[in-house]
Amino acid sequence: MAIHHLVPELLTREVRVTVIGAGGSGSQMLMGLAQLHTAMLALGHPGGLDVTVVDADQVSEANVGRQMFYPSDVGLSKASVLVNRINMAMSTGWKAQMRRLTAGESLRTDLAIGCVDNRLARKAILESVGRAGGGYWLDLGNRLHDGQVILGVVPARWAKPDANRLPHAGDLLPEIVDESQEAEDDTPSCSLADALDKQSLFVNRGVSLYALNLLWELFRYGQIAYHGVFVNLKNARTTPLPVDPAAWSRFGYPKPARSRKRKGQGS
Repeated sequence: MAIHHLVPELLTREVRVTVIGAGGSGSQMLMGLAQLHTAMLALGHPGGLDVTVVDADQVSEANVGRQMFYPSDVGLSKASVLVNRINMAMSTGWKAQMRRLTAGESLRTDLAIGCVDNRLARKAILESVGRAGGGYWLDLGNRLHDGQVILGVVPARWAKPDANRLPHAGDLLPEIVDESQEAEDDTPSCSLADALDKQSLFVNRGVSLYALNLLWELFRYGQIAYHGVFVNLKNARTTPLPVDPAAWSRFGYPKPARSRKRKGQGS
């Protein structure tokens, strides 16, 4: 098993964080990031976290009770509600962007936290971070009772292959960024009961807790021996993803190099 060390620069200045998605997992992550920011400053980090939240959606009645919103928030921007609440409580200067991230833009950030529920949005994170020069990508995903957290490094689009790079979610689970496999039914839930048929009440909180603890380990100690966790609340099991090429190989990463056919060799 190997160890991944935090990019040293991120211990010397404010860390730029972009949270994409402010719903089930995103709203949980933001509250935890506020705690992480405060803890980092208390322990001597020079700048803590500078967070920007990107989400185009408004709070609906179905969000109240499962996500971190109240009845008075219905109809308001998810990103703005959460950021304003944290800024007033913690005296931070975090920012909200009421829009959708697109694959064609350049997302300059040290850490992109993906709290999205579709392949197209994950592909947009991967493409936009790579276009801007690369950075960390923490992906959170879940189904009804289970989910996964994977932290990896997105390389710059022009970078040469690096065998020591920490693989990201798209490397290990390529299907989650394959937009051709996107499900057709993306109809939003019209009630809390309907939403709970699709996702267990605390699955977002469970997945987010492991994601936040992973960041805590990384920024507190500057290194991690695991960079992901698979969580199943139904059977109360978790499986860590170690920083280990042997573990990555079970996901088919890296892909075997294609051998060139010799002249005269049949197809």
